[in-house]
Amino acid sequence: MKRVRAMALIVLGALVLAGCTFVSPDASPVRIPVLKDPYGLFNQTIPGTNNARVRFITQPVYIVDATGHLAPLSRIVPSPPALATVIEQLLLGPTAIETSAGYTSALPTNMVLVSATVRGQVGYFNFATPLSTLTKAQQLLAVGQLVLTAYDVGATTGIIIKVAGVPQRLLLPDGAHATLVSQKNFESLLN
Repeated sequence: MKRVRAMALIVLGALVLAGCTFVSPDASPVRIPVLKDPYGLFNQTIPGTNNARVRFITQPVYIVDATGHLAPLSRIVPSPPALATVIEQLLLGPTAIETSAGYTSALPTNMVLVSATVRGQVGYFNFATPLSTLTKAQQLLAVGQLVLTAYDVGATTGIIIKVAGVPQRLLLPDGAHATLVSQKNFESLLN
């Protein structure tokens, strides 16, 4: 009986507190005049900087479609696109809408990107864990996602994946292994 009474009091207290607020609701929105904006929110540049601006572009990332092939999807990234920024978008995986349409990602959700750069048209990735823990089919799709996405950011020669600074031998669609893999190796995975 004491438990029921205590639970009822807790629920009653939660309902009373849920009805309280420090801000009174307003039925209609209030327009803020541009001249009275003390924070510079209407400025063309980023407040508190030396007239800095951020421009965004759409960049393709490759996700696994419902048929098990790779397909490009658009992501919004700052311009000019940096390899690390685009790969971070890829690691986020498909959106809820894309997932409902059958898109997935072969990259593990807990994969940690340490660094990603393009030097001499080669993309260099440094991950915290190797892709070798995935099944062979998942490895192929994961490397394909990385290669094709990096190709569109400027890694036109190919990519090298390192784990703790050690280059990894990556599985190719023909069953061979290589340290430097290119977009041409994974074209067969495209839809």
